[in-house]
Amino acid sequence: MTSSENRRVLVGLVGAGIGRSHSPLLHEREADRQGIRLIYTTIDSSVLGLGAGDLPGLLRWARTLGYRGLNVTHPFKQQIVGHLDELSAEARVLGAVNAIVFDDGVARGYNTDAFGFRRSFDQNFADAPRKRVVQLGAGGAGSAVAHAMLTLGAGHLTVVDLDSARAAGLAGALAAEFGAERVSIGVPGDLTALLANAEGVINATPVGMAHDPGSPVAAADLRGDLWVADIVYRPADTALLRAARAVGAATLPGGAMSAYQAVAAFEHFTGVPADADAMLADSAELLRTGR
Repeated sequence: MTSSENRRVLVGLVGAGIGRSHSPLLHEREADRQGIRLIYTTIDSSVLGLGAGDLPGLLRWARTLGYRGLNVTHPFKQQIVGHLDELSAEARVLGAVNAIVFDDGVARGYNTDAFGFRRSFDQNFADAPRKRVVQLGAGGAGSAVAHAMLTLGAGHLTVVDLDSARAAGLAGALAAEFGAERVSIGVPGDLTALLANAEGVINATPVGMAHDPGSPVAAADLRGDLWVADIVYRPADTALLRAARAVGAATLPGGAMSAYQAVAAFEHFTGVPADADAMLADSAELLRTGR
């Protein structure tokens, strides 16, 4: 975008159960700081009755209505890929997209989740041991987090998902890039044994969100020397994180990942470098106040 074109920007978020997302305020506040008139809408598939089959029409309407871009969240990050004209290198590898930019008639997909998790982990868990890590969830966000974790030097990552075919597909893609010896799949029934030999566990499933409460890990499987990361950011303090803290485990909430992926998405949408520290502070405040 040229400097004149990026003064007025229309973007949105597509996903299910996103009525309480703080993405609109997060992007709009940063736009205000940058002198950009940005309007951020939500397109909640749960409210509108939209499914995967509606994605092509939604993309056509977004272009027609003048959207500059769309954020994409659960459950469409993987389903949207086949309807885009181009993918960034990272999105192509991950098979998942969470940010789309419309430019000269082309719908281009990006994945900023991997960047968000890497940045959050680097800043908060830089010294965390990572010889053996277990990840729960192989969906759109899970693929990004798994790639980020291996990039961050995890010696071995075990991916566990209720959908064994999805877990196998992700493990295969990761093995092709990082080596088969660094990734494997597990089944939920073996989680206790897997965690007993792990140094860290990541929740990359929706379990723990307001509309899917609970914890994906039994409290008895947690211990003080097992670090716990949760990509769920609303609520900021999930049942999993509370149980982990109760046994003295180090915890990494999902708020920072959410904020940093928004930093990258904002830059894709506007072409303007974002103030990462300000967006991180805004995210923390919005989560704290429940806005």
